[in-house]
Amino acid sequence: MGRGKIEIKKIENINSRQVTFSKRRAGLLKKAKELSILCDAEVAVIVFSGTGRLYEFASSSMEHVLAKYNKVPTTTEPAKVEIAAEHDLQPQVFKHDLQPEVNALRAELAKMHQLHCRMMGKDLEGLNFKELQHLEHQLTEGILTVKDTKEQVLFEQLEKSRLQEEKIKLENQVLREQIEELRRSSRPYQENHLPEKKNFLASLNAVCDCRSKREGNSDT
Repeated sequence: MGRGKIEIKKIENINSRQVTFSKRRAGLLKKAKELSILCDAEVAVIVFSGTGRLYEFASSSMEHVLAKYNKVPTTTEPAKVEIAAEHDLQPQVFKHDLQPEVNALRAELAKMHQLHCRMMGKDLEGLNFKELQHLEHQLTEGILTVKDTKEQVLFEQLEKSRLQEEKIKLENQVLREQIEELRRSSRPYQENHLPEKKNFLASLNAVCDCRSKREGNSDT
């Protein structure tokens, strides 16, 4: 019986996927080696597994083949890789087929740079009245957005300052209460020693009066 046709799609079972990858990777590298020997061709194959592991083959050296590949002019008609028909795969292309996409990205980058310059008030030559009016509208909306954001930041800073002020007031109130408590606790001590202080002052005054009389008599 002939071999059944295999549907080309992602293998969901991880174990089966790993086994298939190992077998087909080995077959791919083997075919690349045979192609380089039979046809005297420079071949380089780079394969990354699903886990990111690198597998490679080069008929001479990978650096030499890649350097030669990078020197190929971009105007050259891109070469296509023919895949076995039984796998029903679409032909794959080398990086030269990405040149239109690269050109599109470069054009988009240049357009964004020009828009940035116009937003800064530069390179306005060639714009008609409607385009200038549209640019003015965009700038006005941008300024309003910046103002709203600035007001929001300012409000948040004021709110933060208010909370900090309330915290300081609360700390001051706590300190006042502690000072008042210390004053109340020191009053009984002062009241208990007040009579002794009065008696001491009275005795001191009596001694002074007696001394004054003695001195007066002596003078007489």
